[in-house]
Amino acid sequence: MRFFKILAVLVLLAVPVVAAAAAGSVPGNATWYFHVDFKQMRSGGPGVAMYDWLRDEVMTDIREDAGIDIEKELDKITSYGTADNHVVLVFDGKLSQETRDKIMAFIASGGDINPLKSKGKTYYHFGGDDSIDDKVIYETGSIQYQIESLNESWISMAVRNKVIITSTEGLMQAMLDNNGKIKGTRSVDDALMILTAEKTLVQASMKSGMLGEADWDSNILRNTEQVAFLISAAANKLAIEAKLIATEAEMAESLASVARGLISLVMFDEEMEPEVAAALQGTRVEAKGKNLSISVALDPELVAKTLGE
Repeated sequence: MRFFKILAVLVLLAVPVVAAAAAGSVPGNATWYFHVDFKQMRSGGPGVAMYDWLRDEVMTDIREDAGIDIEKELDKITSYGTADNHVVLVFDGKLSQETRDKIMAFIASGGDINPLKSKGKTYYHFGGDDSIDDKVIYETGSIQYQIESLNESWISMAVRNKVIITSTEGLMQAMLDNNGKIKGTRSVDDALMILTAEKTLVQASMKSGMLGEADWDSNILRNTEQVAFLISAAANKLAIEAKLIATEAEMAESLASVARGLISLVMFDEEMEPEVAAALQGTRVEAKGKNLSISVALDPELVAKTLGE
């Protein structure tokens, strides 16, 4: 299971509360969505500092534990989940034959290596018996993520430069029929909010219904319908933006006031480093209707330093 857990943990690397994609590529029934673009980070500019931190803190461990060199083989990760707990993961990159062999060995360890096909493309069934953990839990800080629907999976490497993992066979067939692309159906009410930018590094969105079974003590999250998060490259800065849809307009105004107050308190903390306090001064907090937006542009080296502490 370790290899599979590493693949799933990759999807959770940058999720702050739970992708670059246009809103039209997100399924209308999605309840959460995540995308990270390593290739864009590596291409230069402010994303490099963030990539260097990921390489030092995460990628080295994955290379040592699983023998997969993300720097050479992985360009993007995209994932989404639906209200009925179905999940799709797509890993984009030029995988070496060695890595492909490891994935096949992983499938053989707990699945069926007899190939299945959809429109001429091969996929495999993994799990679905007592050899798989009933519950796989991952931790990020104080937050635990449980992805029960991935204990039985369908896996394919039939689309060029992609590894596709789905929680149902129907999802796998749909992905293969669409050549590994997530088919968007955004013209629905209450569609998932997605923030976009020209040079997106990380996108994450989630509906608050995903938090129903968690023990949350946050007034902000309890009064929020949706949360979206974006990190992008803008000139020589990392642009960080969060947007919340509150339960009502008055609540958005209240949350904006809380956010401004918290930022002010942090800025005047005696232990706060001067450069961090100066950066926070540029934070924009705006409430409009039920929407609350918080955005700031930060020096990438400062962000990397803060993450490393």
